[in-house]
Amino acid sequence: MPRPVAVKALTDFRIWLQYNDSTEGVVDLSDLAGRGVFAAWDDADFFSAVRLGSHGAIEWGDAIDVCPDAMYLRL
Repeated sequence: MPRPVAVKALTDFRIWLQYNDSTEGVVDLSDLAGRGVFAAWDDADFFSAVRLGSHGAIEWGDAIDVCPDAMYLRL
């Protein structure tokens, strides 16, 4: 599977992703927002702090990560 090389938070619980095979696009995560650990995204500053983890996971702090393979398939 391709690995993410860039991520950026957008409005309305969306993120822009770019992968090492040049695939890029926007993933809507609003279906997760407000549920369980994803309630932390209600803080816009927290959601904006998205980053790529050392193993390619898409992360927010130490508590939340989403699978890069699943996000690739959602593109």
